[in-house]
Amino acid sequence: MEDDLPLNEGLEARITAAIAPTLASMGYEIVRVQIQGKQTPTVQIMADRADGRLIGVEDCEAISHAVGAVLDVDDPFTGEWNLEVSSAGIDRPLTRTKDWQRFAGQLATVEMSIPFEGRRRFRGIALGADAEVVRLRLEDGGEVALPRADMRRAKLVLTDELIAATAAEAARLRVAAGEDEDEDGAETPRDERN
Repeated sequence: MEDDLPLNEGLEARITAAIAPTLASMGYEIVRVQIQGKQTPTVQIMADRADGRLIGVEDCEAISHAVGAVLDVDDPFTGEWNLEVSSAGIDRPLTRTKDWQRFAGQLATVEMSIPFEGRRRFRGIALGADAEVVRLRLEDGGEVALPRADMRRAKLVLTDELIAATAAEAARLRVAAGEDEDEDGAETPRDERN
């Protein structure tokens, strides 16, 4: 899943392809690229750290500088444009196969661009995905395999279980990286503690 990029089309796909190598070399992965607005478009980029740790303000700033430089050279817009960089957040979009695998067991919603079995919206427990389909266990107990090419958007639903799982994963990654939190809640590398 090394080249597991979000499914984009048109200009969003072009921007994704242009910035992915730079972000990968910096230790980041693209979760979503979205363009909003016509007159002064805004390029919205959601990213993750490749090591799985939570993304911070410093990460967003580094990504913004790097992406800005790449897009200044690539020049995808004829006029002015804006750039927004953020983390994917807890109730994040599910855009890549690895997102569906990582968050299997969590509640998700899917909106289809083309109706599937007479429906456009689905809600259920993520069961995983491959390159062609995502699988959900619906609230009525049935299961569905939705074609990824026809998905408009998908995201996790903010639940107590998701919050607990995210906190547990963040703590596990901090311990694995040799970091603890100080009294103020800020992370402190072990080699910098007294």
